[in-house]
Amino acid sequence: MLTKNQKAEVRIESSTPEGYGICRLEGRAVFVAAALPGERWEILILKVTQTVVWAKGVTLLEASPDRLEQDCPNPCGGCALRFVSYEGELGLKKAHVDDCLRRIGKQENATTVIHQSPISERYRNKAIFAVGEREGKAVFGFYRPRSHEIVPLSDCLLQSRECLAAARAVTDFMNMQGVLPYDERTGKGTVRHIFWRESGKGGRILCIVTARGFGTLTPLLIEYLQKNCPYLTGIILNVNKTKGNTVLAGDFHTLWGDPCVTEQLCGNEFEIAPQAFLQINPPQAEALYWKALEYAAAKQPESPTPKCDLVLDLYCGAGTVSLCLASKFRRVIGAEIVPEAIENAKRNAERNRIENTDFICADAAEIATQLREQGLKPDAVVVDPPRKGLAESVIRDIAGMKPDRVVYISCNPATLARDVALFTEVGYSLGDAEAYDMFPRTCHVETVCLLTHS
Repeated sequence: MLTKNQKAEVRIESSTPEGYGICRLEGRAVFVAAALPGERWEILILKVTQTVVWAKGVTLLEASPDRLEQDCPNPCGGCALRFVSYEGELGLKKAHVDDCLRRIGKQENATTVIHQSPISERYRNKAIFAVGEREGKAVFGFYRPRSHEIVPLSDCLLQSRECLAAARAVTDFMNMQGVLPYDERTGKGTVRHIFWRESGKGGRILCIVTARGFGTLTPLLIEYLQKNCPYLTGIILNVNKTKGNTVLAGDFHTLWGDPCVTEQLCGNEFEIAPQAFLQINPPQAEALYWKALEYAAAKQPESPTPKCDLVLDLYCGAGTVSLCLASKFRRVIGAEIVPEAIENAKRNAERNRIENTDFICADAAEIATQLREQGLKPDAVVVDPPRKGLAESVIRDIAGMKPDRVVYISCNPATLARDVALFTEVGYSLGDAEAYDMFPRTCHVETVCLLTHS
């Protein structure tokens, strides 16, 4: 029987997407932090439960050729795969997607390829930093894994230097003026989070999420940020009085400049508000969207003439996918539950002089039901849901409209595979799937797949 503090010599057989190596001892799976398949370790058992055994590596006896020296000083856990070569990382991610599709999705087919990101460092166009107190001073950073303890940041190799400097300017101002971080236990204090978004076209907006605003200090805050962050194009105040961990909620006030950034994707320009969804790695997002368009049209994708009548884009956000689809379909209907995102989408259609799109603010389940009841039969439906995937009712409503093709974009291989299995139950089969490394050095991976009506 395995016990805590027991040592053993093991060979790592496989790994999880979070970077845990898996070996077997006495018939049980043991998870070893930061260990790679093929490696030989002396390990120390840390915790034994009825369902799982956790261990740490004590001595690396035989290293994988994919192992790198860990170069991130932050114990936040975000860069779960910085100890792996990029080629090794891509292999781990593709294997994870394939395993989910086969094991959870019950599919014989798996991904045909994983596309590497053009850049693997400082690629993120968005950041959300928690703000807290450390040794009597305001600090910004990320939460330590499985805790609510903030890890203060001096640098983050996934974020731009301008982003980090702007966040630091906010906490410096707080410390100079005696502005306290918000304490969710007592409800006292002011600043909750710092939100950042930038674009390849030069826009850089800083949104400070507060419980109650800065009052008479607001003009000084604007002046300080303009002086210390001259690259900013907009400063926004979000007064969020909600309980819990929702970052952006409540009222938004533009303190200075433009509250949105402009991004260019697939030949279109997009205005993106803080609340609107946008992929955090635009060059890779563009490649993924072209693939989604190819899957959705499925008829001579190189032709400039639209060949299909109607496509429904659920979870359309600011219309990035919808406006890309407009070049191949006579009509595009986009649906999204966030009102600000729908307004963004409408303005983006006007900005790009695209007239064959309609955008509706509604829950995905609600819009799918409405369109089905109206007797609309889209040629294709594109879905890009959050990590939790699709509700079973949405899948059945989509199937009820009997589109020829369903294009599923997912950031969670497990829920994607679950939903693929549900689609097969209502008459669809997995035609093709490709993985895209949207999030280098982290455990996350994006997948786009084509489901066709059987």
